[in-house]
Amino acid sequence: MTRILGIETSCDETSASVLSGSGNDVAMDSLVILSQDVHRIFGGVVPEIASRHHLTAIVPVVERALADAGVELAGLDAVAVTYAPGLVGALLVGVSFAKALAYGRGIPCVGVHHMEGHLFATALEHRDAVPPFTALLVSGGHTLLVDVPEWGRYQVLGRTRDDAAGEAFDKVAKLLGLPYPGGPHVERLAREGDPSRFRFARPMLRRNQQPADDDYYDVSFSGLKTAVLHATKQASDGDRAHVARGFHDALVETLVEKTARAVEQFGRERVVLGGGVAGNRTLAEAMRQRMRTLGAEVYAPTSRLATDNAAMIARAGLFHYERGERAPLDLNAFASMPLPGLVSA
Repeated sequence: MTRILGIETSCDETSASVLSGSGNDVAMDSLVILSQDVHRIFGGVVPEIASRHHLTAIVPVVERALADAGVELAGLDAVAVTYAPGLVGALLVGVSFAKALAYGRGIPCVGVHHMEGHLFATALEHRDAVPPFTALLVSGGHTLLVDVPEWGRYQVLGRTRDDAAGEAFDKVAKLLGLPYPGGPHVERLAREGDPSRFRFARPMLRRNQQPADDDYYDVSFSGLKTAVLHATKQASDGDRAHVARGFHDALVETLVEKTARAVEQFGRERVVLGGGVAGNRTLAEAMRQRMRTLGAEVYAPTSRLATDNAAMIARAGLFHYERGERAPLDLNAFASMPLPGLVSA
C-alpha cells in the first residue's frame, strides 16, 4: 500500500490531501480545502493576492491534512503536486513546497497536470468511474471533451475556442448583477425563469455537422455571451430570471449534445464529468437523461471534488508514481501545458 500527499495551489484554493492504496483501490484519508473569499470583492481572482495567500496557508493546510489522516511525515511514500496549468505564482508556491518536503524526507515528488487530476477526481467517489469513458471537463479556465481509453492515454476531441464554460457563467452573472463566482447564482436564478421568453442559439451545434468537421466537438461561448448582453440591455429587471434561463439552457444543451456525439462515435458506456461546473446539478441531470437514451451511465463528482482539490492530484499522482515516474528537482510551474499522454485518432 502506498500513502501519498497531494498538494494543489493552481488558483485560489490551497488544498492538501492524503490518499492510501494502490491501483483503483484507493482511500481518501483526508482532504483540506482553504478557499480565498477575498477575490469576491474584485469579481475575479487576483493572481498576486492568490499567491500571497498560498504562502501563508500552505503549511497549516498540509499539517491539518496529515493530522486528519493520522499520518506523520515519516509515513508518506511520495508527494504529488500540481505543476500546470494555472496561475504561475500560485503554482510555484505548491511546487516549491512539495519539492522541498520530498527532498527533505528523501521521498519522490510527482508532478501532476491539473486537468488530468479532474479526470481522476470522480473515481474517488464512484468506483465505476474508470476507463474507458468519455470525459467532459468544465471549469472556470477550461472546457475539454476527452476520450479516455485507459488511464494515461487521452484523446482531446474538442475544446472551447474562446470562453470556458465557467468563465461564461461568471461574465453572464456580472451582466445580471449576480455575485462572483457566478455559476451557482445563475443556475439558481435560471430555475425561476421561463424557458420560452429568451431562446438563444446553441453555439456551434448544427445538425449537418459531421465527425470529420473541425467544429464537431468544439464549443464557443463568446457569441452566446454577447447575445445575453444585448438581451439584458433590452430586458427589464423582471426579466433577469428569464434571461438566465435562456443562457443556462443554451450552455447546458450545447455541452450535453457535444458529449453525446463523442459517446456515440466511440461507443462509450460511461461519461465522467469533472471541473467546477460539473457541480451544476442541472447539467448533471440533463446529461443523465440524454445518456440514458444512448445506454451510457453518467458519473459526476460532488461539489467538494468538483472544485480544485488536492485529493484528485494525489490520485493522479499515485497513478504516475506506480508507473515509476518521478519529478526532477528542477520541476517548474507552467501557466499552460497540454494534457500528458495525448494520443491521436
